[in-house]
Amino acid sequence: MRLIDEILSDSNIDRAILQVKRNKGVSGVDKMTVDELDEYFYKHRREIRYSILNEKYKPQAVKRVYIPKPNGKKRPLGIPTVVDRVIQQAIAQVLMKKLDSSFSEFSYGFRPRRSAQMAVLKTLEYINEGYDWVIDLDIEAYFDTVNHDKLISILREKNVNDSTTLHLIRKFMQAGIMEDGLVKPSRIGVPQGGLCRYPHKPPYADKDIMPS
Repeated sequence: MRLIDEILSDSNIDRAILQVKRNKGVSGVDKMTVDELDEYFYKHRREIRYSILNEKYKPQAVKRVYIPKPNGKKRPLGIPTVVDRVIQQAIAQVLMKKLDSSFSEFSYGFRPRRSAQMAVLKTLEYINEGYDWVIDLDIEAYFDTVNHDKLISILREKNVNDSTTLHLIRKFMQAGIMEDGLVKPSRIGVPQGGLCRYPHKPPYADKDIMPS
């Protein structure tokens, strides 16, 4: 089975719909809510599948919103439409299953069967072993500078070679950002929000920055 066929399988899409509904979240640019997902996919699942397989699926622009940070500044977030979130979630579910075993044992962020609590327990182990230094790092404008070509290249190195899947991932990254009624191109970077947390963590961060 091709990777894209696994992504678009009914069971995987159903899991993705359920997860997006559990996550709730606000509407994207089309104002569709998570409560409308079941009916929408009941009516349009075959159409969505066909358009993706023929590389004609066009993700909608990401809605730009801002949330306040503790330092008084504002953090930009990008909110995809709920339908695009389902497709992204479906991709993430399959990729994480395929790639998770290759990630660093010290990486805890956004991985299945791992949690912040597990990271705290590991930190406690280090403290009990006598380590007493903590380094707090934040990479400035990380999300805004993710290189699309490099991310696709890293996925290929991880044996994600299905061309339709890679094409779809690239289209999501280049969907554009809507702010003040205008759509701006997104030739570099990924918006904070939606499922951009997956490229934020492994494999991109493992390869090009550090395990997280």
